Amino acid sequence: MYAYVVRRLIMVPLMMIGITIISFFIIHLAPGDPTELLTDLNPHASAEAAIKLRELYNLDKPIIVQYFMWLKNIAVLDFGDSFSQDARPVIDKIGERIPITLLLNVLSLGIVLFFAIPIGVMSATHQHSWFDKIASLFVFFGFAMPTFWLALLLMIFFGVWLDWLPISGIASFNHDQLTPWGKFVDYARHLAMPVLVAGLTSLAGLSRFTRQNMLEVIRHDYVVTARAKGLPETVVIYKHALKNAMLPIITIMALSIPGLIGGSVIFETIYSIPGMGQLFYHAVMARDYPVIMGILVIGAFITLFANLLADIAYALVDPRISYG
Repeated sequence: MYAYVVRRLIMVPLMMIGITIISFFIIHLAPGDPTELLTDLNPHASAEAAIKLRELYNLDKPIIVQYFMWLKNIAVLDFGDSFSQDARPVIDKIGERIPITLLLNVLSLGIVLFFAIPIGVMSATHQHSWFDKIASLFVFFGFAMPTFWLALLLMIFFGVWLDWLPISGIASFNHDQLTPWGKFVDYARHLAMPVLVAGLTSLAGLSRFTRQNMLEVIRHDYVVTARAKGLPETVVIYKHALKNAMLPIITIMALSIPGLIGGSVIFETIYSIPGMGQLFYHAVMARDYPVIMGILVIGAFITLFANLLADIAYALVDPRISYG
């Protein structure tokens, strides 16, 4: 196992280089560049100013030269400076936003794990019951509901009609004057709708996937044998059946982590949450290449790390799997 982990860690830099090459060249295929946003809309900007800006941002050099200049800086963890008017270091802008995005995704992932697996197990063990039918209806609803539309519906219902929850931001204007418990409640009220939106679609998919795997596993001979021995049903289901049904679920969870981070762009923009998703959206609109590449690099690293954790979890769940 240790040798396998070391080999995977050695492969990470090579895979990161491949990912950055593709990402760097693709974002430069988009029409326009950052200087046009600064000069075309400014009647006082001359053609010479646009040329100087391109030289300042190294956009006048061939794209392959730009990539190797960027890669040289990344090797020492220098993400460069933003092309926006504040010209702040990219690492500082991402460092301010990433804790909020990670918090949202950890909360939504926790909700998914807490509810999806029990719902899937109950649906499988009570197949064709009322619970299974209601859960199936919920799953189809979750699959069919577009994320952005659900976010807007929740804003209208809970934020406008009922006036229970705030519809934007992560804190109120008087947040600093609140007590510690008041601050906690204020954060919870602001994060309730974004976390629900982020977790609903994943919850629907994972619960359905758990149900299908459990239906296959509980028909195996070893489950029938465990029941014939007189073991309690909870032991048969949660110790013998669920453990063997977890391998595909681990795969889905590992693949859903990048999806949660990518989904942050949608609900952080809708709910005006100052996270990494909102920063990424504004960077794309402004052709802020350093910020775009910085976020893509972090997202790619999290994806590779999640896949490695999934492989390790395989061996922990199923002793038959060996990476020797």
